[in-house]
Amino acid sequence: MSDHTEPEAPAARDPDAMPRWVPRAIVLFFVTLAGTLAIYWVLVRLRDLVVILLVSLVISFALEPAVNTMERRGIPRGVGTILSFLAFVLFVVVFFVAIGALLTDQIVNLIEEGPTYIEETQDWINETFDTNVDADELIAEFTDQGRLGNLATDLADNIVDVTSRVVGVLFQILTVSLFTFYLVAEGPKLRHTVCSFLPEDRQREVLRIWEIAIQKTGGYIYSRALLALASSIVHAVAFTVIDLPFPLPLALWVGLISQFVPVVGTYLAGLLPILIAVIDDPVSALWVLVVIVVYQQIENYLLAPRVTARTMEMHAAVAFGAVIAGAAILGPVGAVLALPVAATVQAFLSTAIQRHEVTASPLIAPAGPARKPGPGPAEPAASSDGDDEPEPSAG
Repeated sequence: MSDHTEPEAPAARDPDAMPRWVPRAIVLFFVTLAGTLAIYWVLVRLRDLVVILLVSLVISFALEPAVNTMERRGIPRGVGTILSFLAFVLFVVVFFVAIGALLTDQIVNLIEEGPTYIEETQDWINETFDTNVDADELIAEFTDQGRLGNLATDLADNIVDVTSRVVGVLFQILTVSLFTFYLVAEGPKLRHTVCSFLPEDRQREVLRIWEIAIQKTGGYIYSRALLALASSIVHAVAFTVIDLPFPLPLALWVGLISQFVPVVGTYLAGLLPILIAVIDDPVSALWVLVVIVVYQQIENYLLAPRVTARTMEMHAAVAFGAVIAGAAILGPVGAVLALPVAATVQAFLSTAIQRHEVTASPLIAPAGPARKPGPGPAEPAASSDGDDEPEPSAG
């Protein structure tokens, strides 16, 4: 009799029993949900810090090419960072002081001359359209008894709130300055520290992305700044010849807004000098419009292609969409950061995504003039012996 025993058959599985992976999936789902909510809670409370870091990072990308150039020429990196940062701060201060002086003067002039403008407009409307418009109530708003006359009192009542806001803005500016200085001056050490936590293949990828961000962000901002400088110089000379009030601040406004605000920047930039020209002398407003339109054509067809040939030019629709998305996410700060971030993303995608030849189609070819029937110049002549194959056209 054999001692061999047959193995026991596995127990039949209950078809109504819960699969073993379900409890683990449920636990994993709730752990992931809790972790996501915790990260969201932290980010909401650190939103201001995250925005400050993003602003500092973008500014550091813009300044680092200049610092690297000075370092290659023998200037210590810390000194180069200080010089670049001081130049950037000086430019920002000069721009805002000039625009602030312009707006202050125009507001004071509007308050002082407002009743005269309203009376002249009232008389012109009554004479032209044979009406009886009475603007006495509107004129009263510009007098000592009106709301504009009590503007100083209103500001005095809110001086504490205004002061606290100013202090908060100054603190944020100081924080951004410190982070930016550290990111630029200690850039190589920071990248070395980050790469020390990654394997070699990941290190190369991180450094490549970092280099693209520096090159494209810096190149985009420098190209825009160069175009803004050219625009400011031309408009300053033109506004001086036209005898427009505050020609230099208005020229700076036109140069910067037209270059750093996509699509609608040119219209916003030209609106302010035209309005001031209308207030000062309506005839000069026409000349201001002519100067802005003519220079815009010169810039579009001559200057911009040469300046942006070595950097990167974004499509107007992409730039406009990026600004809208940035403003929706982070408000005004996001709108400012949108362009350099979009330039960096576009540059990275252009190097990471492989492109292919596009099949010829009327949908992607620009419409040209209609051709007459018959062989065109690109068609080869028929061979007499029929042995030679026609050469393909260059198109």
